[in-house]
Amino acid sequence: MKRFLTLIVGALAFLLTATSASAQLSTAQLSGRVTDESGAVLPGVTVTATQTDTGLTRSVTTDASGTYVLPNLPTGPYRLEAMLQGFRTYSQTGIVLQVAASPAVNVVLAIGNVAENVSVEAAAPIVDVQSAGISDVIDNERIVELPLQGRQVTDLIVLAGAAVQTGVVGTRNFPGGVTISVAGGLPIGVGYLLDGATHNSPQSNVNLPMPFPDALQEFRVQTSGLSAQNGMHAAASVNAVTKSGTNNLHGIGFEFLRDHRLNATSPFAVIKDGKRQDDGLRRNQFGGTIGGPIMRDKLFFFGGYQGTRLRFRPADQIAFVPTAAMKAGDFTAFASPACNNGRQINLGGGFVGNRIDPALFSPAAMNLARRLPTATDPCGQITYSTSADSNEGQGIGRIDYQMTQNHTVFGRYMATFIKKPPAYEGGSDIVIKAADGGLNNLAHALTLGDTMVFGPSMVNAIRVAYNRTTVDRYNTPYFDPSDLGIKLYPYVRQQMAIQVPGAWEIPAGSTAAFFRNNFYQAADDLTLVRGSHQFGFGGNVAYWNGHYNSSSRAAGIWIFDGSASGLALADMLLGRVTSVEHGAPQDVPVHSYYLGFYGQDTWRATDRVTFNLGLR
Repeated sequence: MKRFLTLIVGALAFLLTATSASAQLSTAQLSGRVTDESGAVLPGVTVTATQTDTGLTRSVTTDASGTYVLPNLPTGPYRLEAMLQGFRTYSQTGIVLQVAASPAVNVVLAIGNVAENVSVEAAAPIVDVQSAGISDVIDNERIVELPLQGRQVTDLIVLAGAAVQTGVVGTRNFPGGVTISVAGGLPIGVGYLLDGATHNSPQSNVNLPMPFPDALQEFRVQTSGLSAQNGMHAAASVNAVTKSGTNNLHGIGFEFLRDHRLNATSPFAVIKDGKRQDDGLRRNQFGGTIGGPIMRDKLFFFGGYQGTRLRFRPADQIAFVPTAAMKAGDFTAFASPACNNGRQINLGGGFVGNRIDPALFSPAAMNLARRLPTATDPCGQITYSTSADSNEGQGIGRIDYQMTQNHTVFGRYMATFIKKPPAYEGGSDIVIKAADGGLNNLAHALTLGDTMVFGPSMVNAIRVAYNRTTVDRYNTPYFDPSDLGIKLYPYVRQQMAIQVPGAWEIPAGSTAAFFRNNFYQAADDLTLVRGSHQFGFGGNVAYWNGHYNSSSRAAGIWIFDGSASGLALADMLLGRVTSVEHGAPQDVPVHSYYLGFYGQDTWRATDRVTFNLGLR
């Protein structure tokens, strides 16, 4: 940690003494040219942009070519004003700046008194004439209004085009992470930014939990032409911004309900008292947001919460277990066409007539079979219900403070939890219920930002972030190899993984595991405008430590696939194990450092040609 702090101090000292920089990660930029009615450029024009929701103002003076640039502006609606002695004041409303956008808004001033005003009340055409990349913004209207399965905003990334979701992360990672290939890039090659800070999981390289839809303002997906400012991930960039408070108090509330009484009953569900049992599904997703002013035009707050409560008892789970006849060595019914989709199976391994002498059965296997439910079906099929309850929640809070016209700060904290009790709570049916383990996961995401304006042509933005995820996978104790009479040392007691393909299993993912990640980041970006050049220079330092403890093989992963006799259940009773994966618990500490710097220049060579140059 001491080395990391030294890195941060040294890197920031170097950055703060840099001569030029650019910053447009979680913000936007407004630029253009001011001319008179004849088309002649007008230098010395005072151009002011005012964010209408918060009253934030930023002013700049046009240069000798009549050009103005207002970098690092917060997203949102703006009013643009231009004033010059001898000309009428020009004002335009309806300008909406989106995240990482660089629209050009040109102004034409008419001769007259400065007290006279020419107002334009129309949305400005958002045309980016500076960036060479291809990108698309998913705005708040689409985020909130489009139907989303589970309200996962990452599903909307594919709307940007050239993107396809290839999968989701496993149980060793925090749920909600997705692998998305953009323009043929690596599925783990997408860089995520939230409020200007890195929001990737260092363990899996995918996204950390994103804010729920009502707390997310918008996000931009850049599919090609990434600038030198983007680092760590090269396939694409997803730049998201959370909502902020404004001068008006706003709030919403919501609830989405799914209930078993609105669904059809599964035709494969358990029959009880002559009636098929429903799954008892009840899913409530509820929450709300509120935001507004603490001090008008100065201090704002925003907060929100989303909870998801799931109560689910699927009653159509199917498994195959040894019948009384099979335990007595008679597999004729189980191997018959009636139990194998019309195909007759004959036991191999020297067994005649689909019968096995029970004396050949493994004592440990019979001990295991006694812990399985009893099957009355001649094929050994049992239909059972299990529990899949869970509680999830996400809270987010943000404070924005406009200390002066040239100095703003913000802080945002988000916490996400997922709690799922194991299906097995003790008692009978150990093997069947133990297949669904429990989760106790928690994620923290804290970002602090400071933006300072040094005169009309230089802006500095600092971001400091801390992300922490904890994945705690556990199960109710049931048994281990020593409890069954197997002479194999279990590093973790009262848990083991067993796979009997086509019959039943306790997967390795249901055993105990613990994964923790701490990610620290400090980034600095500066902007300097000099004539037709907009220089950029900055960088970031990051440190990540992880602690991974997995016990999936600590009591062995026991596999019976039927290769000895032709039937997996017969192999299990015989104790003919295909393979055993066995090893001590894996305790892996990880320490990683990242240091990146960049320099770039957006050069407006002519009115029609712009060069983007950069090195990282």
